Amino acid sequence: MTLSFRLRLAAIAAASLCAAGTAQAQSFSAVATTPTTVRPAVDQAYTRLLAAPAIQRLMESVQADHARSIQDLVLLTEIEAPPFKERPRAEAFLARMKALGLADAKIDAEGNVVGLRKGSGNGPKLLVSAHLDTVFPAGTDVKVRQDGNKYSAPGISDNTRGLAVLLSWLKVLNDNHVQTVGDLLFVGNVGEEELGNLRGIKAIFAEHLDIDGMVGIEPAPDGTVLVLGTASHRYEVTFKGPGGHSYGAFGQVPSAIHGMGRAIAKIAEVRTPSFPKTTFTVGTVGGGTSVNTIAPDARMAIDIRSDAMGPLLETEKKILAAIDEAVAEENQRWKVTTLSVSNKLIGDRPGGQTASDSVIVEAATRANASFGHKTLLSGASTDANVPMALGIPAIIVGGGGKTAGFHAMSESIDLTDAWKGAQNSLATVLGLVGVQGVSEALLPKRAPRAR
Repeated sequence: MTLSFRLRLAAIAAASLCAAGTAQAQSFSAVATTPTTVRPAVDQAYTRLLAAPAIQRLMESVQADHARSIQDLVLLTEIEAPPFKERPRAEAFLARMKALGLADAKIDAEGNVVGLRKGSGNGPKLLVSAHLDTVFPAGTDVKVRQDGNKYSAPGISDNTRGLAVLLSWLKVLNDNHVQTVGDLLFVGNVGEEELGNLRGIKAIFAEHLDIDGMVGIEPAPDGTVLVLGTASHRYEVTFKGPGGHSYGAFGQVPSAIHGMGRAIAKIAEVRTPSFPKTTFTVGTVGGGTSVNTIAPDARMAIDIRSDAMGPLLETEKKILAAIDEAVAEENQRWKVTTLSVSNKLIGDRPGGQTASDSVIVEAATRANASFGHKTLLSGASTDANVPMALGIPAIIVGGGGKTAGFHAMSESIDLTDAWKGAQNSLATVLGLVGVQGVSEALLPKRAPRAR
């Protein structure tokens, strides 16, 4: 039998305070040190919040709603949502939001599902979000397979679990008549994966200029708080030449594919710093018309990433220069000037960072400690990149469950006790926006941005 929320809190109270004071940093990218303490106001707010009977009942409702939330998870997972084709899943998510109490929720012009749960007034506005899209193309078999508490299907953890957690939060908040001080902007957004280029969350922040902070849900281990947004630029590079017969035109015309091959070889020799972590890859290549044709065209896609904009731009400069050098060498090889190259920026994800001593990070740290987790700060490329780049505090946290193989056909999530993660992240959110009659909002209000 599972201990009640009240008893579980009492059982880990001492360990919670210790965890808050000794949290260690671990990251996918190098980030600032995890806070060793949280300010007294944050600690006191969570002490009041989690001791309140109304909040203890709310947390127990999250546990009670776990089985039902799996139904939402399965329903949404089995509606495919490839990049730029998220509409069917968006419509299903909208229907669930409305059924659970957000009657005014809608799909905006970009395709995001947006619903506002108003606070009691004069509090901050916090965006809580999960992305609708997956990396898998149309036609992928997204039927969910169950083996005990393990559920498998493409996209089930990244990020359909996040969508199901948002719906569970909405249900339990409304069922328990919990009135937050600040507003909660619930969003299922498009365009997080691949060449979606964060278009959904960019549209949210372009339209809603009064958002004071963001907590996003992604498949992250318990205790993980993502505070760094890895920036990226992506290019489509196209090589063009006259083409010709592989035998008859040999020595007279350059090959677009050979020129691209030279470029790839030069790119492979580019050196990047290990700190801040900076990476690149030629991810896809294509071109040519037949095996016995000197290729008139070739193309490749390049991904460049860094935890800081300076190294990203320097690496980008080196890569573009390497491509130009390769084309010049291929032309020189045949004493011609007929091979050309062009590039197109097809992905631009801004980067940024939320300070480790900011209120939003300390709130997550304190909430994690209450649930017995040391906070691990991390970095990656997510929807939080956008608010971070705008100077708006933003973090990504997990929604519970042990994920495996995301972005693979074997993607799965073990939902054993996954409700604990949903409780933990909800506690982070409630501390930030405050609960009427229980705690004031910790998240500061910001002056609305100008259009």
